[in-house]
Amino acid sequence: MRIAMLSPIAWRTPPEHYGPWEAVVSMLTEGLIKRGMEVTLFATCNSHTRGKLVGVAPCGYEEDKNLLPKVWECLHISELFERADEFDLIHNHFDYLPLTYMGMTSTPLLTTIHGFSSPRILPVYKKYNKRAHYVSISAADRSPELEYLATIHHGIELSQFTLQEKPGDYLLFFGRIHHDKGAKEAIKLAHMFGMKLIMAGIIQDEAYYEREVKPHLDGKNVVYVGSADAEKRDKLLGGAYALLHPINFEEPFGLSVIEAMACGTPVVAFKRGSMSEVILDGRTGFLVSSMEEANAVLKRVGELDRTKCRCWVERRFSADRMVDDYIGVYENILAKTKHEDHRPWGYYVILSDKPDHKLKRIIVYPGQRLSLQRHRQRAEHWYIIQGRAVVTRDGDELSLNSDQAVDLPSGAWHRIMNPGKENLVFIEIQSGSYFGEDDIERLEDDYGRV
Repeated sequence: MRIAMLSPIAWRTPPEHYGPWEAVVSMLTEGLIKRGMEVTLFATCNSHTRGKLVGVAPCGYEEDKNLLPKVWECLHISELFERADEFDLIHNHFDYLPLTYMGMTSTPLLTTIHGFSSPRILPVYKKYNKRAHYVSISAADRSPELEYLATIHHGIELSQFTLQEKPGDYLLFFGRIHHDKGAKEAIKLAHMFGMKLIMAGIIQDEAYYEREVKPHLDGKNVVYVGSADAEKRDKLLGGAYALLHPINFEEPFGLSVIEAMACGTPVVAFKRGSMSEVILDGRTGFLVSSMEEANAVLKRVGELDRTKCRCWVERRFSADRMVDDYIGVYENILAKTKHEDHRPWGYYVILSDKPDHKLKRIIVYPGQRLSLQRHRQRAEHWYIIQGRAVVTRDGDELSLNSDQAVDLPSGAWHRIMNPGKENLVFIEIQSGSYFGEDDIERLEDDYGRV
């Protein structure tokens, strides 16, 4: 299975600190490669993968403000779709824009919808509904106007998170400094509960930070430590008494929530979006509806078994489980959309079907042969990939081995036979004015199709 993985280019894949979509893409890509799949990652040029990397943007546009996002996004997406016929499936993690390139290829497109930034983007998803394939990252984030193949929760690499069985002495806010994530509410809640708050994450809204966060930073009770790399993240999450997640929007998933629980740290979150799917209320944290309720349950956090938080994540949110789920979706899509056509003698796979050519990969079973036939509107070129072939062309017999080829002009009577004990595999290149299967005139056939 040849997969083209389309990552966003706001950040490197995997990100050095922040970049949740890029992080998921990297985990999935590397997990698929471990399973022996052929994955080509389309990401920034400074990305890292054990697969094949194709990059156009030198780095993430959030890392270099001289890069105009729309320009590099267009170049990045078009680079994939201009090569789309090389792949069995395209997996898009780049939001809605790649859907508009679908007409360039017959390769099936799967889009993981990582959330709806606005209802105004829904018309694009609706236009390509049923033509593209959609996966949601939580049941809560599904649109009733779209059809989905599956809901696949994100997973994480558990080896990157260390279980800390004893609770720490500070509260943690870990996320974007933005109204949506509830940074202001986390500060207020820490003051109410009377415990130190450490805040980590990128400043996504500078004005919000200056107004709602910075005035409270005193280096003692409220401390901002910036964005965190993997090592720093593990220490901050594991050393916390609880993760505060007082969100002000319908959270599509929340990677930091499962990351905290993987370290044994319970989460106190507002019951919005996917939180009831991610947190086991009363066991791995608490789901609340108000600041007062959050303050009350914080007293009970110390009663929770931190090892059960870790077990919950191991059972439901591992990267291996995520990879398994996506492989199942890939197989489902390919079973529905595969370009295989089976015949008594074998089968063929259409690799490319364009107005000026058609390309097939043809497999002939041992001892079988195609009909003696000719075409009026096309010529063919056969290139042997595997096995040995006996080709008949206008009465002459040619014996061909792998890496050998033969031209079949329009109007020439021809057939191919597999005399060996293994499958014969060859590439057929058709050129001409018409490539339909009805442009076949048969003179002889072993299966009664004359």
